[in-house]
Amino acid sequence: MPMLEARQLAVRYGPLEAVHGISFDVDQGEIVALVGSNGAGKSSTLKALMGLKLPAGGTVTWNGEPIAQLSAAARVQRGIALSPEGRRLFPRMTVLENLQVGAHAVRCARTRQRAMDQIHALFPRVAERRGQLAGSLSGGEQQMVAIGRALMAQPRLLMLDEPSLGLAPKVIAEIADAIQALNRETGLSIILVEQNARLALRLSHRAYVLEQGAIMQTGTGEQLLADDFVRKSYLGA
Repeated sequence: MPMLEARQLAVRYGPLEAVHGISFDVDQGEIVALVGSNGAGKSSTLKALMGLKLPAGGTVTWNGEPIAQLSAAARVQRGIALSPEGRRLFPRMTVLENLQVGAHAVRCARTRQRAMDQIHALFPRVAERRGQLAGSLSGGEQQMVAIGRALMAQPRLLMLDEPSLGLAPKVIAEIADAIQALNRETGLSIILVEQNARLALRLSHRAYVLEQGAIMQTGTGEQLLADDFVRKSYLGA
């Protein structure tokens, strides 16, 4: 049984259908990428999975349990967390306070401290800047805090929406290394949404190519990196 399973998932904004009945799944310990051009429906899919947007149709199950009607808070309690596009930090709060927001559903102090220690080991700069206001950080540092805030909820599935957006190549490499380390060392399942298709396919075990709200192609990251259509359409090759 897949950890997360979406079947015929549809998302609408008024009369506009942004996602047209797509089906996909995520297994325990997998990195699954959703790639495609801007407006392909990637972020809308994550919002529906997180409970930030009520699906217009289809089903979403988590370990066999239907969750399409559950609130975002209820999904966090079940082990799903999202690091959103644009980071969405609280700029006038410190780094530490932003991280603590992510742990609001974690009651055990020892578990919260263990999560904090994990984040500091993963992103040493977050530890160094824990007393600074989040709004004073660089874009790369803010992205690290955003990922850390999601990790504070101790998720079993982490969803990352455009984590490389607007970052310098060196910082992108750091974020990519962190994603791989999380998956390799903890078995964390990850859904990675990226316009940087080359990066996403290189990191993922499996991937789905979305275009205009529909899945056009699927395969392993390695298979899609070598696919002529994907190379010409999304990799500039």
